[in-house]
Parts: sequence; structure tokens; C-alpha cells
Amino acid sequence: MHRTDIQVRFADSDAFGHLNNAVFASYAEIGRLEFLSGFTELVKSLILAHLVIDFRRQVTLNQRVTIDTAVEHIGNTSIRLRQWVNADDEVAAEITAVVVHFDYATQKPVSVPDNVRAELASQLLSDG
Repeated sequence: MHRTDIQVRFADSDAFGHLNNAVFASYAEIGRLEFLSGFTELVKSLILAHLVIDFRRQVTLNQRVTIDTAVEHIGNTSIRLRQWVNADDEVAAEITAVVVHFDYATQKPVSVPDNVRAELASQLLSDG
């Protein structure tokens, strides 16, 4: 599990100090990019294909926000990540993101390289 600290900005909140739901996607992206940047040039060849956010509770401007990121599944061309937005160490949202290894020259998905697959396998969530 990889943890990313998020710098919450005043602009992320509404007049009541609650974080806008849309910023959760931005926070998840920050967490994904930080997590994936440690894996052999992978970030430069990924595109986001799917994003689902399940909101669990409100987050306010004064709370400490972190994003936990882990690999849930490695497919042939895609990687499914699980992420959790935490506010003061309590889960505020659960996120599923699917990123695709992509060749921008051909504009087509390509297989995740074996060396990257091996690195990512060490970060797979356990079933239990």
C-alpha cells in the first residue's frame, strides 16, 4: 500500500468548508501518479480508462487528507488500482481506477511489459 499526503487547498472547498466531490478524482490522480512513478517509466505510457468513486463521508477543509493506492489486478494491457481517500485516517471515499498501457504512436493498448508486471505484482492486494 502506498500513501500520498494531499495538500488541501481552500479552492477545493465550498462556502461551508466541505471538499467538493470533484476534487476526489484529482486527489486520486495525484495518488496514482505518485504510486506509478516508481515503476520503470510506466506513467508515460498509461491512460485512464475507467474511474469509479464511492463516497463514504464528508471531508472538511481542516482535515488531514491522504490517498492510499494498491494494485488490485494486472491484466494483459490494463492495471486495476484500488484507492482510498482518507480524512484524519478514516475512509472518506473508495476508488477503483483502471489504467491502460498505451502506445501513443499506434493509438492502441499494448501489453504491460514483463519487468513492469513483476514489479507491480509485488504490490498486489491480498485476498484475505
